[in-house]
Amino acid sequence: MTATLYAPEDWQVKAACRGQPAAIFFAPTHFERKETRVARERQAKAVCATCPVRRECLEYALRIREPHGIWGGLNESERREIAS
Repeated sequence: MTATLYAPEDWQVKAACRGQPAAIFFAPTHFERKETRVARERQAKAVCATCPVRRECLEYALRIREPHGIWGGLNESERREIAS
């Protein structure tokens, strides 16, 4: 029996973010100015807006309570808002 270390969700192979730099979707580990964050998130959300699996991505992030990044076109605080 072989163990799978990582089995992606089926929708992930269709995601518009595949091949995009992760830095667009996730905050840096250092301080990020508000203007820079807004621009980065705008860029990520533009990719999400074209994504055929946006709904599945958002549902996944909500289900696993993903605390970081842009998922399904929403940032952390936007996801917390709809989850509560």
